[in-house]
Amino acid sequence: MAPELPLPKTYRISILIRLTLVLLYGALTLPLPFLTQVNGAAHDPSISPNISPSTLWVGLAIGLVLLWGALSEQVELTTEGIRVTYPVWFRWLIRKGWFLPWSDIQALKPKTTGQGGLVYYFLSRSGEGYLLPMRVAGFSRLVKQVQGQTGLDMRDVRPLAQPWMYIALLGCALLLLLCDVWVLATLHQS
Repeated sequence: MAPELPLPKTYRISILIRLTLVLLYGALTLPLPFLTQVNGAAHDPSISPNISPSTLWVGLAIGLVLLWGALSEQVELTTEGIRVTYPVWFRWLIRKGWFLPWSDIQALKPKTTGQGGLVYYFLSRSGEGYLLPMRVAGFSRLVKQVQGQTGLDMRDVRPLAQPWMYIALLGCALLLLLCDVWVLATLHQS
């Protein structure tokens, strides 16, 4: 059994993951309002009926707020159990989160994802599955603490995605942002 680490402890989604996904969102969506102005789509109903650049800006802002809410997930470990939670406004609007007492955790069940990765679910005594959060900073410490509290063998549990994957995606997002800036600057000059 792993040594017990002090509780309570809160884990947040890794800053690398948050930064990468926010930059990717920006790189994919920020050019849209500019492009509708450049190609006249805002004034031609046959291209995009009733979608003005200002409407796109509002939609992009809402999307960014929702993305930030999802990326604000926190995992709280206490002496009573494990809780996955979100900011109050996000819980009210989109996602509630969950709490599972240590005494209710019966097993850890691996599941293969559609992309070939491996995720894990806590199985409660009632048979419900709770997804083990795998994108938090300090994941190995989280696993040790859960193992210490539950007695489950978690030696083979690894994060879903390795940091190098997010670093590569971050590089692609930055490259895409540079391309966006170049295209928009070129269009602005013409």
